[in-house]
Amino acid sequence: MSQQSKPSKFKAWVEAMRLRTLPVSLAGVIAAYGFTILAQSFKWLPALLCALFAILAQIASNFANEYFDYKSGLDKPGRVGPRRGVTEGDIKPHQMKNAAYATLGLAAAIGCALIYWGGWWLLGAGIIIVLGALAYSTGPYPLSRHSLGEVAVIVFFGVAPVNLTYYIMTGVFDWLVIWGSISIGLMGANVLIVNNYRDIYDDRSVGKITLAVKLGRKFTGILYLLNGCIAVALMWPLWGMVFSRWWLIFPILYLANHIMMWRKLVKNSGPVLNPILGATARNMLLYSAMFLLTCIFFWNS
Repeated sequence: MSQQSKPSKFKAWVEAMRLRTLPVSLAGVIAAYGFTILAQSFKWLPALLCALFAILAQIASNFANEYFDYKSGLDKPGRVGPRRGVTEGDIKPHQMKNAAYATLGLAAAIGCALIYWGGWWLLGAGIIIVLGALAYSTGPYPLSRHSLGEVAVIVFFGVAPVNLTYYIMTGVFDWLVIWGSISIGLMGANVLIVNNYRDIYDDRSVGKITLAVKLGRKFTGILYLLNGCIAVALMWPLWGMVFSRWWLIFPILYLANHIMMWRKLVKNSGPVLNPILGATARNMLLYSAMFLLTCIFFWNS
């Protein structure tokens, strides 16, 4: 992509947002909506604010990742994958840094509004999320450079959004929701796995130690397959016992798509994997949406 003509400023910023990955932040919140409907506690306003917070926090993390990877020399022109605006000269470094902090600040403001429903302890949770968005790419021990990126995704795009959204609307935590949050987190981790699988040679050349660099292509591909299967297994009893066996068609559809994408993943490399990354994120979002619709139907039936 770097060989193409320089994109417009607007297109460069849209690219920096990494729109293909944004379904990851929405999926956890949408899954939580389903659980709150089952608990008869769904509330429109906090639900909307939770979704906005999740999207803004991910965009801020994407901006920060681009800026700090550039500052650390981990990006270079012509890198495989989406065009890096700062590295390619489309966006000035200080503009990207300011955008990251401004977006994070806006997310924090929305998070503070959620204190009205969740209580003051949410302030501590919000601070941890904000620090996590930065710790992924910078700090004394950047998670993305020490094989912990997938763990961070499970926590901040699975466990945190599902459980906190549920708590904000119900005032309690629930083990069934916790299992569901781990399931969503594993699906989200697969999006990062595709990203790092695609970038494995670039990352290795600059000393960025991702999990894919450590495991190699073969075992990273196996991990992708296992994550999706375990994610479905964790929520399988809920689909088959709480709802009815007919609803198992939805997790089966997710699994079928997942296996199809895994086969494409292990047979390809480089930019060809970009559509698989987007498809992995969409499959995760579709799974959450199907879960939400099932909860709505179940409650109204």
